[in-house]
Amino acid sequence: MALQHFSTKDRILHAAEELFAEQGFATTSLRQVTSRADVNIAAVNYHFGSKDNLINEVFRRRMDEMSAQRLAALDQARAQHPGELEPILAAFIEPALAMARDRHGGGAFIRVIARAYAESNAGLRKFLSERYGHVLRSFAKAIAGCLPELGKDELYRRLDFLAGALTYAMADFGLIKCPPGTSEAAHRQRLAQSLIQFAAAGFRAAGP
Repeated sequence: MALQHFSTKDRILHAAEELFAEQGFATTSLRQVTSRADVNIAAVNYHFGSKDNLINEVFRRRMDEMSAQRLAALDQARAQHPGELEPILAAFIEPALAMARDRHGGGAFIRVIARAYAESNAGLRKFLSERYGHVLRSFAKAIAGCLPELGKDELYRRLDFLAGALTYAMADFGLIKCPPGTSEAAHRQRLAQSLIQFAAAGFRAAGP
């Protein structure tokens, strides 16, 4: 991606996102980021202060918008389809799939998310929990309203399973790649419908 027409801050974020996707957080150095962004180290220190803050900002700039879309869709689902599970799951799944197919780096960010799962970064996990934990709690509460017989621990366990399946789907991996001759929009819609049905069956399944 050509970065020259972006602001200095955005160029740093684009470069960091690409490098984190390629190499992971621990392996990527700030010097590599500045080299790819064509800026000096002072610019990184000015805008972000530290590598940890830069990592957090890479997540924040994409996840803030996605989280807002999810919560807005959740409010709409609960208002228009009270007590129905599938619209709640759609509110969680569809904004994430749309973000994944954003042509301005969405694919790279999905690989960054995969790195976050794979690498043990306590600071990042704390940041994500503090900033976005309320989103998960809102969905857990909504799902619990549809499935009052499902215990809290099992509910969160199944939400975790859904998050993993969603990340896999967002990566367009394995047998769920966009088929030739199918538009991105049609592929995303079909993928979302399949995952919603799959997740709904999983949430409604009898407990262990």
